[in-house]
Amino acid sequence: MARILFLTTAHRYDDDRIFYHQAKALKDEGHRVKICSLTSEFQGMADGIESESYAVLEKSTEEKLKVFKKAVQGFNPDTVICSEPLAVMAAGKFKKQKKANIVYDITEWYPSMRMIEPFSFPFNIFHALKFFMIQLYAGLISTHFIFGEDTKKFPLAYFFPFKKKMVLPYYPDDAYIHQNMKTLQPDTITLCYTGQFSEEKGIGHFFAAADRLRKKRPGLNLRILLIGGTRKDSDERYFAEQLEKYRFENISISKPASFETFTETYAEADICFDLRSMNYENHHCLPIKLFYYAASGKPVVYTDLKAIRKHMDVSGFGFLVDPEDPETITGHILKYLEDPALYVKHARNARNAYEEKYNWATIRGPFVKFIDNAVRK
Repeated sequence: MARILFLTTAHRYDDDRIFYHQAKALKDEGHRVKICSLTSEFQGMADGIESESYAVLEKSTEEKLKVFKKAVQGFNPDTVICSEPLAVMAAGKFKKQKKANIVYDITEWYPSMRMIEPFSFPFNIFHALKFFMIQLYAGLISTHFIFGEDTKKFPLAYFFPFKKKMVLPYYPDDAYIHQNMKTLQPDTITLCYTGQFSEEKGIGHFFAAADRLRKKRPGLNLRILLIGGTRKDSDERYFAEQLEKYRFENISISKPASFETFTETYAEADICFDLRSMNYENHHCLPIKLFYYAASGKPVVYTDLKAIRKHMDVSGFGFLVDPEDPETITGHILKYLEDPALYVKHARNARNAYEEKYNWATIRGPFVKFIDNAVRK
């Protein structure tokens, strides 16, 4: 039995990837597993996994490192799995003392646009370079890499080509999937959007397409299902403006659900949407919920992102679109309304694609083996 410690700054202790998939898989293999997070308060045991979480994300770097240092020294891990550069740096000091391996699990684009956003030109370029160098330093300290997708391999896989690495996508465990494949009614349709209600994430694009649909089909009983919320004041203002602009009659807005019940919240949806803006970062980020929608048997309409095209073929259960083209998006929705058999075919294809290719069971074994090989002998 090995001691395996997860360190994360930006993810909760009960994060879907860390807690519900990776940590549980390692615990089930007999390892002792602990998670240390800096985003919320919780110290205790859940499902046989230890958690030591503190709400210090807004504190100084020194205070964050102090929390990590305490967790690392108290647990004395054989291997540390880190989600961010700061976590890698904290584990690096322990690595020198105990020769424990450090696995860097890269799931976010670093530096992200939101990290650079507060800085004006030319300071944004300076900070982008600074964060880039921090990422390279984290790669230097790490002994192993896990990439959430192929598009996340840059730059670390290219600067450190001889370090052991694997790609571990965001495939869901079927234990957390609620299936509800539907058949379309000719006069009713429910369109669903989940996640952050912001301009960049595409809530405006979603509303524009729904508005175009109701104008083309005035007799259609159009239902709008929204699950999520805003994060910033600017997002809240934008979302309020969009609601006022479109004034949908039949709209349901729910707060984010727990991970374990997430797929139940959109069970009544007919089609699930993600119309985030096209930009460099989004083009290189594979949307995680795509796999959950497929697992639930939901046809999808998604922004035509390079990351999606590189990883999977969506044409069998949905459409990739220009998010700023509501006319074409509406045309795809009408295809389902006018051809219910196509809708049923896509719903079944979605579930079949998940069962055959995009489920956690297909990658669980390689992940466990990779970590076993990384454990200090």
